[in-house]
Amino acid sequence: MLQKRIDDQPSISREMVSEAQEILHQHLKRVGLKQTAQRDTILRSFLETRDHLSTDELHRLVQRQDAGIGYTTVYRTLKLLAECGLASAVAFHDGIARYEHQYNRRSHHHMVCTGCGSSVEFFSHEVDQLEQEIGRRHNYTTTRHTFQIYGVCEDCRKKNPAARPA
Repeated sequence: MLQKRIDDQPSISREMVSEAQEILHQHLKRVGLKQTAQRDTILRSFLETRDHLSTDELHRLVQRQDAGIGYTTVYRTLKLLAECGLASAVAFHDGIARYEHQYNRRSHHHMVCTGCGSSVEFFSHEVDQLEQEIGRRHNYTTTRHTFQIYGVCEDCRKKNPAARPA
């Protein structure tokens, strides 16, 4: 599992979970799908973690709450969470799609080590301003962006001096 996320809140309150559920329920209604207890369990488990989760990892967490929830249900629910803005996919160096929750979070960015896969989250007012500027220039109202920097971390450079930048 990858490094814990930096988050604005130490934990998510019941009120926040209810608000996120309402966002999901409204989306389900718009796309003609049913609201189910299984989807709510998946959302709650997802929101309570601070990890970048693959579908497999979230499925294992959800199974602790309800062993009857299948992998396909978790996979499809993650897609629904991304559609309604409660989650976003994050691509790291290993090619496995991971998701992080976006509910009530500030925009952040990732620096990823191509050696060991560790990641660091950071905030950048300058990148956020650039998003807005580019949006205005092209007559877009921007809603979000992803920004990842790939490199080699200090530990990997110490282990392999050849990995040092020129």
